[in-house]
Amino acid sequence: MMCIRKNERLMDEIGRIAEVAGYLWEKGWAERNGGNISVDLTALMGQEEKDLPALAPAFPLQEPMRMLGGHIFYVTGTGKRMRYVAKDPFANGSLIRIAPDGSSYEIIAEQPVRPTSELPSHLLMHDFLRGKGRDNRVVLHTHPTDIIGLTHCKPFLDSRTITRTLWSMIPECRIIVPKGVGIVPYEIPGTMALAHATIRQLEEHDVVFWEKHGILAVGEDIIECFDAIDTLSKSAQIYLNARMAGYEPEGMTDQQLDDLVPAFGL
Repeated sequence: MMCIRKNERLMDEIGRIAEVAGYLWEKGWAERNGGNISVDLTALMGQEEKDLPALAPAFPLQEPMRMLGGHIFYVTGTGKRMRYVAKDPFANGSLIRIAPDGSSYEIIAEQPVRPTSELPSHLLMHDFLRGKGRDNRVVLHTHPTDIIGLTHCKPFLDSRTITRTLWSMIPECRIIVPKGVGIVPYEIPGTMALAHATIRQLEEHDVVFWEKHGILAVGEDIIECFDAIDTLSKSAQIYLNARMAGYEPEGMTDQQLDDLVPAFGL
């Protein structure tokens, strides 16, 4: 596996994944083995690295991922803790290679760590986004306490309502999450039903809330995905703190929010 370790660009990206995994744990968003990460690393790898031998027999996928044939992903491992991913990403995750026809995957580095149980749903999202021409290499899922709390409140199970509320708490939220957030009603975690429901929301959004479960962000950069979630969490905290003080927060006006559009090219 020395060729993997010698690829500075690849190792820098693995380091960024480990950095974000540490943030998720420090934020209290990754209890036990909560949350998962997948990142398309194909563009960072040379042909010798792409052709590494499999460490175990191929695993079939529930649905063919036709847009991902030959692509290589770093994926956090099933049952692995983010706090340990932060310390040793290769002992708590793996590089996987999708078969040319998209029907299966192989683990190619560095240890035969089985990917997260939510891998099929992650890959379905990657496949969908690539099919749409969106270079969103990252799928990041985690469990922010404040955001999950809001999804237990029926008025916030509406995309427009929760987007408007969170945008209005702090100007940066409108700037950093310009597409707002989608909402997926509760589905059993790890199921393809949850993945397909999420894809419908990714038509218009880069961030999706899963009712009573967590949040998912897609993007080109894992740090930017984390930043979007972090900003939404800050907005949720501002809203909840105002409510705990005994008031319904006024929030920014429609005009104040609209004024951000030309100012920041939204």
